[in-house]
Amino acid sequence: MVSDRIFGAVVAVVALAYIASANQIQTSFLADPVGPKMFPMMIGAGAFIAGIFVILRPDGDPDWPVLSTIGALLIAVVVLVAYAYALKPFGFILPTAVASAILSYQIFPKIGQAVLVGAGLSIGLFMLFKFALGLGLVAFPSALFG
Repeated sequence: MVSDRIFGAVVAVVALAYIASANQIQTSFLADPVGPKMFPMMIGAGAFIAGIFVILRPDGDPDWPVLSTIGALLIAVVVLVAYAYALKPFGFILPTAVASAILSYQIFPKIGQAVLVGAGLSIGLFMLFKFALGLGLVAFPSALFG
């Protein structure tokens, strides 16, 4: 219960800081009647209400994961951060295939299936984002194909 209350207090304080920073957004004279401040302030208000709710009605004490689970989560975080940095220099398909293969291997440790999932997911997502949604993705680095 204590961890939930601490988390709720942190969320409430961060939400108030978010609302304060959203209040600093400059508006021009051509802005719509609602203005650019409204959406961030609504997000902050929702987060504040959720934080207060967690403080007032916490769950029971949680069962924290074992050390191996925390290690797997850290590996996933490192893979996703590396993926974000690899997108621009290596294009979409190669980093997506590698990252999704590693994460798939963590879920179901079979190398062959993880490689197939990575390849299929990267190509499928590229086709969806590029052709169905019209995003300007680069498939491979330009140095690879000139």
